[in-house]
Amino acid sequence: MHTSNVIENGEPPCPEEIRAQLQRIVESPEFPTIGRGAAFLTYIVEEALAGRAARLKGYAIALEVFKRDQHFTQEDPVVRIEAGRLRRALERYYLVAGQHDPIRIDMPKGGYVPTFRYTSLTGLSACAAQEDVKDSRHTALKPRRPSKQWVMATLAAVVLAVGVIGIGLTAHWPRDSTIPPEPTLVIAPFAILGDSPKAQLYAAGLTEELLSALPRFKEIRVYGRETSRTLTTEADIRQVREELGARYLLAGGIRADGERIRISARLIETSDGAILWSQTYDNDLHSRDLFTIQEDVASQVATAIAQPYGIIAEADSLRLPPDDLGAYECTLAFYAYRAELSIQGHASVRNCLEKAVSRYPSYATAWAMLSMVYLDEERYRFNQTAGGQAPIKRALHAARRAVLLEPGNIRSRQALMTALFFNQEPEEAIRVGDRALADNPNDTEFMGEFGTRLAIMGQWQRGADLLDKAMALNPGGGGFYRGTRALSAYMLGDTENAVAFIRQADMQKFPLFHGVAAVIFAEAGLTDEAHREADIFVQARPDFVPNFFKEMRSRNMQPDDLGRLLAGLRKAGVKVPADLKSMSASATQ
Repeated sequence: MHTSNVIENGEPPCPEEIRAQLQRIVESPEFPTIGRGAAFLTYIVEEALAGRAARLKGYAIALEVFKRDQHFTQEDPVVRIEAGRLRRALERYYLVAGQHDPIRIDMPKGGYVPTFRYTSLTGLSACAAQEDVKDSRHTALKPRRPSKQWVMATLAAVVLAVGVIGIGLTAHWPRDSTIPPEPTLVIAPFAILGDSPKAQLYAAGLTEELLSALPRFKEIRVYGRETSRTLTTEADIRQVREELGARYLLAGGIRADGERIRISARLIETSDGAILWSQTYDNDLHSRDLFTIQEDVASQVATAIAQPYGIIAEADSLRLPPDDLGAYECTLAFYAYRAELSIQGHASVRNCLEKAVSRYPSYATAWAMLSMVYLDEERYRFNQTAGGQAPIKRALHAARRAVLLEPGNIRSRQALMTALFFNQEPEEAIRVGDRALADNPNDTEFMGEFGTRLAIMGQWQRGADLLDKAMALNPGGGGFYRGTRALSAYMLGDTENAVAFIRQADMQKFPLFHGVAAVIFAEAGLTDEAHREADIFVQARPDFVPNFFKEMRSRNMQPDDLGRLLAGLRKAGVKVPADLKSMSASATQ
């Protein structure tokens, strides 16, 4: 392993600085403590600094970090999966807590060897007094103070690079285009494994099901069957990338043995051949017919890779820049905002989406997302604009435009359903929701939103069932739906699960989360936690309780549920005005 694979940009940090940065990362609250991410990162950094970068292979990492035994094989995806999580964790850390850190540690895709570099010129002299490291093939070299000529040359190169990047962005996001580019996926014919004469039929049927299920997710573009037929089961990644321009390849194989059928699928990033996801599905033709199996497997694959919080969205989120560089990045930022529902994230996403629809007026997905962001101005009091049209009217306008542009777009229908609901048209909203769910039963973002609407308007059990399904299909989805599921459990008298779900939601930047948490903790007898959450809620939204009935009726909550929720707030220690107490009594009669 050459030094250039361990460091970046010529002049590297010294080992002491790198270790200090490593400690800074793993001790940060923004770096996940669940799993073995810290152990993984520490291991690859120390191995690289010790001159053993060549040993950083999947087998060694599986044994040393994840404690697999010597029988470990590449069929076990633990290292690839955890490497993807670590890359995402590092990206998030440097976008949030590590914005101003002097050193950046990364693990580029395609391998497990870390890279180390200064984030600015100011760190280049920090190790000037340190001795040269003896073996320059494997460890960092002593940094030198840059000369004036070197600094000027570097600045000139930066200016040139910025110009080139600007040209590249202009080419990638053409202003005369009506629809921005989105992730592209092509499906290769599934390989026939074994000698069963039925396997060919099974493979053709599964491909057709995938070509039906995947295009329902409008955030990706799926090449049609004619293109898929031009590929072989061992599709050449370079051909897929360079000739078709597809960013992702879905491939796999089918093995039939009597009445048993095994289907394996994997998602490959064509830029470097990295396997982002793989899964095996075993089925028995005695218990289920072939058509049901094909439909079910296609549904599971589509949900795993193409949903808003799925594998493709996670992979693309790593490319999300800190500034608005394109319309597709806005959609990724929208989902990140939905995961935490913060007032700061709202302003940024709204600005980005408004620019996106201005540049791409036919981009239905962006219009739909903008509708939901406008709605948050009213229902959450986020960044309300003075004057002009009311937020609900802007939300309805944007949603209807999205549906007009692309009637089958699930995000367009989600936006229309939600806007109608808050425009006091709940029956029509539910009709829109029922039709959309029937057309795309695999989209967990829509499923969670629809379940939330149903629950809040009093259909607590049906809403809870939909939310359970959404969370089962997408464990990494937004905490907002876990919060609603917690409230559903509370309303259904299941206090134990209400506490469990509200702890999982953990949406500290969302004021209403604290109100729901206060009610649930009070019901569970967790008095101290209830009072703490109640205090946070009242401080964040002092206007909510005095206008409780107006707020909750705008959400179509039923009278009995209103009274119970208000009683829960009182139990949590929230001071309720006397007139609300009498209104609560009359509302429940």
